[in-house]
Amino acid sequence: MDFLTIVLGLLFTLVLVHGLQTLSARAKKLPPGPTPLPLIGSLHLLGDQPHQSLAKLAKTHGPLMCLRLGFINTVVVSSAAMAKEVLQKQDLVFSSRTIPDAIHAHDQFKYSVVWLPVASRWRSLRKVLNSNIFSGSRLDANQHLRCRKVQELIAYCRKNSQTGEPVDVGRAAFRTSLNLLSNTIFSKDLTDPFSDSAKEFKDLVWNIMVEAGKPNLVDFFPMLEKLDPQGIRRRMTIHFGKVIDLFSGLINERLEKGKTQNAGNSDVIDILLATSKENPEEIDRVHIERMCLDLFVAGTDTTSSTLEWAMAEALKNPETVKKAKAELEEVIGKGKVLDEADISRLPYLRCMVKETLRIHPPVPFLIPRRVDQDVEVCGYTVPKNSQVFVNAWAIGRDPDVWKDPLEFKPERFLESELDMRGRDFELIPFGAGRRICPGLPLAVRMVPVMLGSLLNSFDWKLENGIGPKELDMDEKFGITLQKARPLRAVPLPL
Repeated sequence: MDFLTIVLGLLFTLVLVHGLQTLSARAKKLPPGPTPLPLIGSLHLLGDQPHQSLAKLAKTHGPLMCLRLGFINTVVVSSAAMAKEVLQKQDLVFSSRTIPDAIHAHDQFKYSVVWLPVASRWRSLRKVLNSNIFSGSRLDANQHLRCRKVQELIAYCRKNSQTGEPVDVGRAAFRTSLNLLSNTIFSKDLTDPFSDSAKEFKDLVWNIMVEAGKPNLVDFFPMLEKLDPQGIRRRMTIHFGKVIDLFSGLINERLEKGKTQNAGNSDVIDILLATSKENPEEIDRVHIERMCLDLFVAGTDTTSSTLEWAMAEALKNPETVKKAKAELEEVIGKGKVLDEADISRLPYLRCMVKETLRIHPPVPFLIPRRVDQDVEVCGYTVPKNSQVFVNAWAIGRDPDVWKDPLEFKPERFLESELDMRGRDFELIPFGAGRRICPGLPLAVRMVPVMLGSLLNSFDWKLENGIGPKELDMDEKFGITLQKARPLRAVPLPL
């Protein structure tokens, strides 16, 4: 009987809280949205593809939409104009982060540049990233590393070409991205570029992305935090722990060796450790380890999934491949691996990358934001503590902006000045404003070189005689948007 009383009391409290929140919401002019159910709000409308579900709801309720997800107000932005309002005109008030419960594992949110609030520590870490990893001079200095890693990718595909074995494109791209980052930061490969030894690390990274992107009851009902009913934070603690231990070991190895290099040859970890020694208030050992976690999780998975989608669209659209190959043959010569300097002379290839990022943005909701106070947007009130999703997936497929939005047509960008560096809100795969992805300069160099080299070095066919029209293009939702079925294709000698 006591147990029943407790349960009834809890239910009564939840209903009362929900009622008070509903009355408070009605007192403000909230953006339109579906009528919430008691307690669960509109959670039942999300499904297993929330980016698609919310895009459909936006067609009914508009480009600025408010939903009640459990006890959390969620505002969804689904148009370029509304994204500009939020990410540019009112960027500062929308610059806080919604911290998923999963990111409380190992207190990652306290150290990560992705999740820290816009304040002095965040600015220090962004400065370290922009100056020492993603600056033009640093990227130029490491160009030979990227060239070597792409050549290893092509060598791996050539080996498969000789045996007729299919290439798992996403996994091969992941190995390339992983070793590129590990060479840039630690001057060593973390995996054999010619075997599948990266599988464990790839699965670890994917598990992190899946857990972080999975709907978590705690995020909608914060009172469940201590229970962790789905075990998401517990599993993230294990995954994060393995990655942090790996990087901690590599840093210890460097410190034990007492490695010193000429300034011109220093890798990123040398620079970060030197910076930490000179200015410990700017970055310390823990921040270095967590920055490595950010870089490897975000940099490997997004790059490999983008390349996989680009190759999938290419194989699904043979006419696109013909045009790309013709351009490559004319500009750099048939069968050659690309240099980064070639990209500026390959407009169609650049258009293929843009079109891939338009239709398959690697992070469909970007990274969710939060407002710390009531904010007025276009005559509506976004309530304090609301989380804010910018549905880049929906914006890239908006029929009011894009003709034939579901068709893969790189040609649409040939006569267009649209850029993807956060200035044109019709195309924001990397976000915009002060929270724009710091890895953008590396991605716009790396993806075209990998894609162009794969197309220019081989002809490709899908495994098991699958025709282009039969290629499965279903999506698998996490924080990053993966192909539901990995792309496996056989490289053929030219």
